[in-house]
Amino acid sequence: MTMESIDLLKILTAVLALAIAIIGHEIMHGLIAYLYGDNTAKNAGRLSVNPLIHIDLVGTIIVPLTMYFLPILLGGESGFLFGWAKPVPVNMSTVIKRAGYNGAMQVDLAGIFYNFTLAVIASILIVSMAQPTMADGLVYIFIYLFVFQLLVINVVLGVFNLLPIPQFDGANFIIHLALKYKINSVAEFFYKNEKYGILVVLVVLMTPLKDYLLLLPVQTIIQLLTS
Repeated sequence: MTMESIDLLKILTAVLALAIAIIGHEIMHGLIAYLYGDNTAKNAGRLSVNPLIHIDLVGTIIVPLTMYFLPILLGGESGFLFGWAKPVPVNMSTVIKRAGYNGAMQVDLAGIFYNFTLAVIASILIVSMAQPTMADGLVYIFIYLFVFQLLVINVVLGVFNLLPIPQFDGANFIIHLALKYKINSVAEFFYKNEKYGILVVLVVLMTPLKDYLLLLPVQTIIQLLTS
């Protein structure tokens, strides 16, 4: 097997792992909300695993391609794949009415829980697998690379979504935690700055901030999972 074939397998397995990570992440939000009586995602057909209905132009296409290929264009190695799917619609008022702010926080964290669960499963598998060589069969190399990408990408998504960035899970969790304890000023701060969420994401990903807020905790968690 040639190095070109390995590179192609890396891209294919990364794309597949990213799709599973981000689509499952969004579906989990809608599924937990559904369990608390909110039919919004179900009625919109967004609990489906069909990837086409979850594609977000920026998060599913532009950002992943930029994060992966920009380092190559700058003369370095390929970057990591990162992205997000189109948010699954949730009527949080219904969730809060049925399950209070605790239910809302469970909805907020559902996607992160999904990502870290997949990461733990992938870490168990990768530790039990022998690292492939060029002499190994195509199927084994594909499976190994896929499991490895599943581990890395899910840890990246889990860590990123914990960050308190407006519109993302970490901020939503803080909002509902603040509202539960009647700290309305905190919730109002995030509501007022929702429109800047994507800008904050781009600043984090395109500056050295990603090394401290994303890469360092990701590397630490992966080391802990695979040690």
